[in-house]
Amino acid sequence: MRARLYLDEDVTPQLARLLRARGVDVVSAHERGTQEYLDDAQLEYAAAEERAILTFNFVDYLRIGAEWYAAGREHAGIVVSFRQYSRRQFGGLLRTTLVLLNEVSAVELRGTVRVLDEFSAAEHRR
Repeated sequence: MRARLYLDEDVTPQLARLLRARGVDVVSAHERGTQEYLDDAQLEYAAAEERAILTFNFVDYLRIGAEWYAAGREHAGIVVSFRQYSRRQFGGLLRTTLVLLNEVSAVELRGTVRVLDEFSAAEHRR
């Protein structure tokens, strides 16, 4: 089963619209009015909805992921990117997110921290 996503405030809500057009169950902090939540609250919101969170804020979410793991707290997954995507790179962000969702199931993503950049569409051409 494909993971459901929650995009935090750092990720453009345009990504949510384009992913939905491709059949992905995704919502954005901008759409939900949660963009002012602190990082822990963002993850709590995503976890309550059983959605993996996608963020460009890797520094804080690597720490938060480790804290949740140590405390035995459950979440649907944390997907971080070590880079911001410019407007010109937006197509790459969309493709890479789709590769991740097609290669990693919701069950496999649960409770883990994944690096989006490892799923770059260019790296997965065969």
